[in-house]
Amino acid sequence: MIHIVLFEPEIPGNTGNIIRTSMAFNCKLHLIEPLGFSLDEKHLRRSGMDYIKDADIEIHPNWEDFDMKNPSKYKYFMTRYGKKAPSEFDFASIDENEEIYLVLGKESTGIDKQILKNHLDTCMRLPMVENARSLNLSNCAAIIVYEVLRQRGYPGLSGVEVLKGSDFLERQ
Repeated sequence: MIHIVLFEPEIPGNTGNIIRTSMAFNCKLHLIEPLGFSLDEKHLRRSGMDYIKDADIEIHPNWEDFDMKNPSKYKYFMTRYGKKAPSEFDFASIDENEEIYLVLGKESTGIDKQILKNHLDTCMRLPMVENARSLNLSNCAAIIVYEVLRQRGYPGLSGVEVLKGSDFLERQ
């Protein structure tokens, strides 16, 4: 299973979008407190649409609690200080029964630097032009989840439109 981990997220719209992403890609979402918003906030519900009710979300009071409850050796950290692109990690070689955790930091300051220093070999950065500091948090989450899924062959995901039918355009 792929887990998306948000370290102290601050913006409800980003978290709502990530809730939607985690549900659509069958990922579990971990929210590490403090949160910069209430989970019943209107903007969070609007950006998460009706996916929130089907999302698998766990809230942790702090990093230590999360880390203790999720001792996986496969934790990857999205940070502006990373030196490798997500595509440089070999997610396909990780056994399908292993848990993969993709950790993203709060919008203002990212992931705590002490946490990053303990995981330098699994820090990643999305390549971008030199004068760009970062991308939107929810965009980063979608990109790295998709890279893991791409390398693993999109397990359990449909490649065709199911709700309207795979032949929807042909019928128009």
